[in-house]
Amino acid sequence: MSGIFGVASKDNASIDLFFGIDYHSHLGTRRGGMVVYGREGFSRAIHNIENTPFRTKFEDDMESMKGHLGIGCISDYEPQPILVQSHLGTFAVATVSKINNMDELIKEAYKSGHSQFQVMSSEEVNATELVASLINQQDTIADGIRYAQEKIDGSLTLLVLTKEGVYAARDPLGRTPLRIGHKEGAYCASFESFAYVNLGYKDYKELGPGEIVFMTPDGIEQIREPGTEMRICAFLWVYYGYPNSVYEGISVEKMRYNNGASIARRDETTASEIDCVAGVPDSGTAHAIGYANESKVPFSRPFIKYTPTWPRSFMPTNQSVREMIARMKLVPVDDLIRNNRIALIDDSIVRGTQLRDTIKYLYNSGAEKVHVRVASPPITFACKYLNFSRSRSVMDLIARRVIHEWEGDKDVEKLEDYSNPDHVCYKRMVAEICKRQGFDTLQYQRLDDMISSIGLPQCKVCTYCWNGKE
Repeated sequence: MSGIFGVASKDNASIDLFFGIDYHSHLGTRRGGMVVYGREGFSRAIHNIENTPFRTKFEDDMESMKGHLGIGCISDYEPQPILVQSHLGTFAVATVSKINNMDELIKEAYKSGHSQFQVMSSEEVNATELVASLINQQDTIADGIRYAQEKIDGSLTLLVLTKEGVYAARDPLGRTPLRIGHKEGAYCASFESFAYVNLGYKDYKELGPGEIVFMTPDGIEQIREPGTEMRICAFLWVYYGYPNSVYEGISVEKMRYNNGASIARRDETTASEIDCVAGVPDSGTAHAIGYANESKVPFSRPFIKYTPTWPRSFMPTNQSVREMIARMKLVPVDDLIRNNRIALIDDSIVRGTQLRDTIKYLYNSGAEKVHVRVASPPITFACKYLNFSRSRSVMDLIARRVIHEWEGDKDVEKLEDYSNPDHVCYKRMVAEICKRQGFDTLQYQRLDDMISSIGLPQCKVCTYCWNGKE
């Protein structure tokens, strides 16, 4: 995942840019970058933020980089923004994207005369550089953005910085958000709606699916009108989004309260069998509060996330190290665990390894029972549109792995049954996952209840990872 932020200001934009990007730190763990344009031309800085927060790495850059236009990014994968020179002039690009047809597009670029790409340490082509090359194949930046979005199989929301201003473009199906803010003498474009509030900006507009605008210090010019179809990612509310973010007019925190309450209403374990409700920090917390408020069972924090030296930005790509870090972050509160029956709410179960270790942790700390409630349905498909997890195969997904073990090569044919919470196959799968994970009980949120908690029509929300429907 990535987060992007851009500024067009009559004054120096670097301070707003610095803090606006920093407010996206929850969306990326590996690279941070910013580019500004001013009297001295373009200036770019990119740093590794795996072990050090964005602010620490970029404080000196903020002081030295001066310009009235700028874009920046927090990224989980490729270094960006990319700064390029072409027949379109010099421009910078920052993206939130997932490109499924990269190999095909790279081969097309070679055939059309684009002879080389910079290779990252992973020996992969930088996806944002590929986007820049697609833009370069047209006669204008605006046409290039349209062309890139048409050619890419996956998703693409992006910012393009030129000497004249900043282009902001939302994914053609709105899978990821982009919002414009305004204050006197300046406009900004932001993935997260809250990122500009403390910088003095007010909401100006949320870009619609496929909408493209050109942003200068003097105003916003619409380059492309929004489309009517939308498939915004539901995980933005369930997991990715920061609590005070708003997408399509719907608050993340409020959605999570509603979602937790709907889980409680369907819970087969009665309130008298639970002593307290807790959420797995941080994204499970609001779901748990909603559950507690609805069930009238007290909310508590039986373990506290230690963030001073274990910030989220320190999350290595190595899975075994990730699991160790996840354990190191959570510190138990003995009085709230020992001899208690706990309803523990998590946002999702992907592989299941971290949650399984968390439950063992609670039992080893003296919990009498742990009832696990998951704020989203079982994940049975690897996401095609966002980099939701680092899973390389659908067999990394615990639900899909169980199904495959039982159904073999016919697993795809049976997935609809396993996605139906009223079907015997679904109930059998959940019981098996509960057993393997060592929980006392396990219940997942229903897809229809989760969508209802968001408040959008299901046709406007992407649910691919749960039911395979695009």
